[in-house]
Amino acid sequence: MTVTNISNYPNGHLLVDVHWVEANRKSSDVILLDARAQGYEAGHIPGAIQLNAKDLKDGTRHTFVSADVVKSVLEKSGVRDGTTVVVYDDGIGVLATRVFYVLEYFGLKDQVKLLNGGYTAWAAAGKELSTETPTVLEGTINISTDALLVVIKERIQEGLENSILLDVRSVEEYTGVEQRTNRRGGHITGAIHKEWKEALGPADDNGVVRFKDYTTLRQEFESIGLRSDQTIVPYCQSNQRGAHTYFILRLIGYSDIRPYEGAWDEWGNWEHTEVFK
Repeated sequence: MTVTNISNYPNGHLLVDVHWVEANRKSSDVILLDARAQGYEAGHIPGAIQLNAKDLKDGTRHTFVSADVVKSVLEKSGVRDGTTVVVYDDGIGVLATRVFYVLEYFGLKDQVKLLNGGYTAWAAAGKELSTETPTVLEGTINISTDALLVVIKERIQEGLENSILLDVRSVEEYTGVEQRTNRRGGHITGAIHKEWKEALGPADDNGVVRFKDYTTLRQEFESIGLRSDQTIVPYCQSNQRGAHTYFILRLIGYSDIRPYEGAWDEWGNWEHTEVFK
């Protein structure tokens, strides 16, 4: 299925707009996933299936849930081999991009798309809304993990060659001023900082927030030292914001992005990790 290339992003096939969703949402080859934390019952894109991003994270082990759990979640949502999966949230959050990252890690690379502007863009365009939960025809899908899409704590401690750690939390978290519930505040030694939400543009007259254009995003990331020939390791508190940056870097053409899934929830609460303030 051909996906409209949005703007001039190198990987614009990872992004769709309202018009594409309207034209393709009834196709049996397209599965819509609503990843919003709330609001599904009050109204969603017709045919969209609710998916809780938290169901894809094992918080007790600082990692993904098992492949069997992911397989079950996807199949119960109607996903099968060969389908195009379109994920949306409200357009300003991290849930859709979190689902995007997890699905790519579990083998659906280049099969998952995001709706630019999310549900807000759909509603603002005056498109049809539904309060009905669709009947799902369960799919069958093969799952396989990609070790090159994630970094674990031990690899960071050993030292990653030709790589850069990218802390995408708030500046207060990065400096340790805001410790949250962690044992220690600060950041991983050597990590540079760029908050995840800086990739979002301003809201338009209808309150819709979309991603910044390619040229702006590329210049902003290059200005902090990111290069295409490096391994980029984004991290945040629980790898929701880090997953958002993963998506953005994928969209603008970076080829080696490996989020730290354990994130600060692991690093900041472990006895034998080095913390810098």
